[in-house]
Amino acid sequence: MKLISKLSFVLLLFCGSEIDAQTLRTDSLPSWAFGGFVRPKDLNPIISPNENSRFPDPIQNKLVDWESNDTFNPGATKKGKEVVLLYRAEDKFGIGIGFRTSRLGYASSRDGLHFKRRKHPVLFPSNDDQKQFEWPGGCEDPRVAVTEDGTYVVFYTQWNRDLPRLGVATSKNLKKWTKHGPIFQDAYDNKFFHIANKSASILTQIKNGKQVIAKVNGKYWLYWGELHVFAATSENLVDWQPLVDKNQKLVELISPRKGYFDSELTECGPPALLTDKGILLFYNGKNKAGADGDPRFNANTYCAGQVLFDKNDPTKAIARLDVPFLRPMEPFEKSGQYINGTVFIQGMAYLKNKWFLYYGCADSRVAVAVYDPANRSLPDPIPVK
Repeated sequence: MKLISKLSFVLLLFCGSEIDAQTLRTDSLPSWAFGGFVRPKDLNPIISPNENSRFPDPIQNKLVDWESNDTFNPGATKKGKEVVLLYRAEDKFGIGIGFRTSRLGYASSRDGLHFKRRKHPVLFPSNDDQKQFEWPGGCEDPRVAVTEDGTYVVFYTQWNRDLPRLGVATSKNLKKWTKHGPIFQDAYDNKFFHIANKSASILTQIKNGKQVIAKVNGKYWLYWGELHVFAATSENLVDWQPLVDKNQKLVELISPRKGYFDSELTECGPPALLTDKGILLFYNGKNKAGADGDPRFNANTYCAGQVLFDKNDPTKAIARLDVPFLRPMEPFEKSGQYINGTVFIQGMAYLKNKWFLYYGCADSRVAVAVYDPANRSLPDPIPVK
């Protein structure tokens, strides 16, 4: 099976920009891929930390500056005529990535570009039956989608600073959530309950002009994983069965590739999308330090990739980009608490026949890039080796 797409390249010169003077840039993306995604001029970042937001934390029983340190890694969906982002926000009570407390904030927009934020988070650790999984690390990295009947489903990382687990919650309004706990808690006699799991991208489709959750052979389908891309199925959106082989070992659908931008990690991004070409999965590739990585990108940098799965067999990868379509280029994408550079794609919304891609910048800010299928543009340029 040939996974690598053939891309044609054209040499361009960029003067007076932050891009190197000479770069190698894709002339076009393959017909199955989305993009390029264009960053709106003079707009990003669209969400930044706010030191004035106070929240009465139910566990500590005190006011906390819940989004004062970093705001990043958003999930996105449509609610009526608005785009809603659920974004990860960290307070200042801790040092370093993963050692503060994360809560999920709510922001809405009519145009997909300019957002109004709620004062308090909408999903956070509390004195509930999920406290053992969510405290003190919090609720991280949401991916959100909606069913045809209007039930919103969010998959997020429950982080107790011991073991990260995929949790799921449901809502009718994106503000009040019912937590259902770890998604693999009951699968295969709890076999995967004590194994780290993150990053869930549920399968969706465009139906009657709306992006809604889809099924495969009568079941919901989920791509998930941080190191490799795995899969899982469900009949109720809450209890999930990982895809395993005859030995109950997780089936790896795609994995890191030596010498490429995704040489260390292939981490699932926004909800996967069923298209006429197949199932499109957006993912985050981490570049490995040393000889196994792609020398054109910084060691440990995160760039965005795409892989196409067979729509009749969602386990079968049939095409994959060799180079990222989005990479850290702007100053705020390369400076923050993750200085190696990050465009961590996690949310995407369909609005007015365009696709709005929302991503975390250096684990510190939220930005947006827009793809207009009627006016396809070039992806991000790739440096010359």
